[in-house]
Amino acid sequence: MWMVGAVLAFSLMAVGGRNVSGELDTFEIMLYRSFVGVAIVFAVAFTKGTLRDVRFHHRRLHVMRNLLHFTGQNLWFLAIGLIPLAQVFALEFTSPLWALLLAPLVLGERLTKVRVLAALVGFIGILIVARPTPDTVGIGIMAAAAAAIGFAGTALCTRRLTRTESLTSILVWMTVLQVIFGVIGAGYDGEIALPSAAMWPWIFAIGAGGITAHFCLTTALSIAPAAVVMPVDFARLPLIAVIAMVAYGETVDIWVFVGAALIFSANYVNILTETRKNRQIRQRM
Repeated sequence: MWMVGAVLAFSLMAVGGRNVSGELDTFEIMLYRSFVGVAIVFAVAFTKGTLRDVRFHHRRLHVMRNLLHFTGQNLWFLAIGLIPLAQVFALEFTSPLWALLLAPLVLGERLTKVRVLAALVGFIGILIVARPTPDTVGIGIMAAAAAAIGFAGTALCTRRLTRTESLTSILVWMTVLQVIFGVIGAGYDGEIALPSAAMWPWIFAIGAGGITAHFCLTTALSIAPAAVVMPVDFARLPLIAVIAMVAYGETVDIWVFVGAALIFSANYVNILTETRKNRQIRQRM
């Protein structure tokens, strides 16, 4: 049920981003989204009395994590306004594969044969989804692919932070830094557009959806192993495809699903392998 909440929240966030993209640029979307996020995080933390858990260690890692997240999220919103939503989600699923390749550099983890094979199969899936030719590869495809790399870097930094930092501390740092980055990005030209009255509900949906999705995902992973959680997350793709077809008249190429299935399979095989290896280590102990 927590993963169903995450799937619905991520989908709501994508729909909100599509609806406001014609009126606001990505920096402005991120700015107002971050204001909503700050209000929610501080209200919940104050109510639960967890603001005292905010720590000021690892400042550089917090900044790096949120620069990666801010960049990836901006590119994600850019892609949402340019290419079909299902294609954006399919390319977003490559994020764990990029994390596999970056983990040796960031976390010092070993690059195993299974991880290399998973990355190769995932890369084939990317080629099937994008089908790169001079006519098909544009800014939208490249933005969605680059966003996945940004999200992978964010996940790796988060894994390092969770060794010593609480969830409240990570979320407070995230929302505050995102506001600062949003002000800089949206105001560099001296102009920050105000949303129309009709856009405010969608902006709130984006901000609340982002916080809710990550909270639901984190909670689900704390209850069940990733091998159980990941298949439910994959439901985002057919759901957003149906939403996009009904709301925006988008048609989805079957090859998007074929490529996405390969990407998901690569992720899932790696998760099962890592889960089995960790179980064997615990049994030896």
